[in-house]
Amino acid sequence: MSLIPQGVSPADFAAALASFTTVVGADWVFTSDDDVGLYRDAYSPAWDEPQERRPSAALAPASVEEVQAIMRIANQYRIPVYPISTGKNLGYGGSAPTLTGAVVIDLKRMNRVIAVDDKRHFAIVEPGVSYFDLYAHIQERGLKVWIDVPGPGWGSPVGNALDHGLGDTWGIYRNHFSAHCGMEVVLADGTLMRTGMGALPGSDTWAEYPYGVGASVDGLFAQSNFGIVTKMGFWLMPQPEAWCTGAITVPKRADIGPLIDFVNEIEHQGHCGEPFYSSPLAAEQGSPEWQALNAGGVFPSEEALDAFGAAKGKPWWHVRLHFYGPAEVVRAQWAAVKRMAAARIPGAAFEDGEFSPTPLPPALAQKYDPVHFGIPTLGTFALTARSDRNPNGSDGHLFFSPVIPKSGAALLRFQRVMHQAFRDMGEPPRIGPFTTPNTWMFHSFVVVVVFLVNRADKAVNQRLRKVFAQLITVAAQHGWGEYRTGPLFQDAVAATYSFGDHALMRFQEKLKDAADPNGIIAAGRYGLWPKHLREQRA
Repeated sequence: MSLIPQGVSPADFAAALASFTTVVGADWVFTSDDDVGLYRDAYSPAWDEPQERRPSAALAPASVEEVQAIMRIANQYRIPVYPISTGKNLGYGGSAPTLTGAVVIDLKRMNRVIAVDDKRHFAIVEPGVSYFDLYAHIQERGLKVWIDVPGPGWGSPVGNALDHGLGDTWGIYRNHFSAHCGMEVVLADGTLMRTGMGALPGSDTWAEYPYGVGASVDGLFAQSNFGIVTKMGFWLMPQPEAWCTGAITVPKRADIGPLIDFVNEIEHQGHCGEPFYSSPLAAEQGSPEWQALNAGGVFPSEEALDAFGAAKGKPWWHVRLHFYGPAEVVRAQWAAVKRMAAARIPGAAFEDGEFSPTPLPPALAQKYDPVHFGIPTLGTFALTARSDRNPNGSDGHLFFSPVIPKSGAALLRFQRVMHQAFRDMGEPPRIGPFTTPNTWMFHSFVVVVVFLVNRADKAVNQRLRKVFAQLITVAAQHGWGEYRTGPLFQDAVAATYSFGDHALMRFQEKLKDAADPNGIIAAGRYGLWPKHLREQRA
């Protein structure tokens, strides 16, 4: 062990570790280079460089009482700590702290499923519970509820929700923080607090009614550093009787506007689940016609792009829709969608999909991606694994993920602006005419750009970081803000939310100074630094 937290003497650090050991036991205090190395960000774009954020040690408590004791010791010795649920936030920082030298509090041993109710449709879990764990709990008991899962199912519902993670089923469940209800939090001084109805002793509606009375404070614990969440409730989707899918295509580039407007309407009315947009013409990027049209990397005119689509005989846009509910209803919904879209969108065509009772047969669920049916997988990691498109594989990935308005005009504008931004940096454009949005959010789009990390080539990673930082600036200039990001870029992203001379950050700083006066919890997370480090950085 070579790292000591900033501002902490070696003697105090040793005394703190000894005290931590009395709380969690020697087996659960990690100080060796090999053990602590497991808490590095495996996907860091600054691997083995001075900019890499690294912990000094790690602890794995098994109970709320142990977390409380750890916080009291941390306050006594002014030890900065960094709580994680399972540390699987890969692409956004993994288990690495924002402040180098912080002690990671790994909550993986707090892995109890407290409750799952398939009549009132909620779950209460500890942070060490993974999506796989919760799914297994439900399946083993034959409970008739679905969980909404993100791409990699080994992460924690608690950790994912607290970083504003997203999923793939019905709209009200896809935004995992919005679908949470109630939390238990250990505050910086070790105080144990419950929010909403959980603050009422004897209440049995903690995971059903989110507010209680007075100020709603749950949001303070997401993407922040005001406390350590030790339990959290989530609303669950009742298992539907049946599912079916269908698709709409439109022939021209500009048709994306009325297509998105129509899909927004039916989705927000509750007629369908998550839509999935794509461009059938993306498969033609290797054709001679596209190479000629794209000569010099210049974004073609809309007229030229429409002519390209017509010449290839393919529609420009495709959207796949999912319907969940009673068998008669899902069939009727798809029929109604076709009728309404034919009347509203000139040139719209339709592809009838498949129908199945639930649970779906495994082969059918796999065909349409199990996450759309509440089934966790690790399939998302195939995106950056060794393949024909990526013959050497990668050492990880980094996500640039700005939020844009949920409209066709916004998408087409985003394509052109960001395409030009890459060209201005002398980079191959990663955004182009075929770029489509991710639709995890219910009332907005997010467009995710994936950068591959290469540990062996520091020059590549340094260039990646420079490009990423510039993209943050360009996006913010057009009102597109990142919805989450890794520790290396959290200061830059937070600084773009600058309305009112950074009034939002200044308000958070006031709260931080009051709630955590020693500044020991997750210092710097999403740009929120404690007072003593804030003054040093000024």
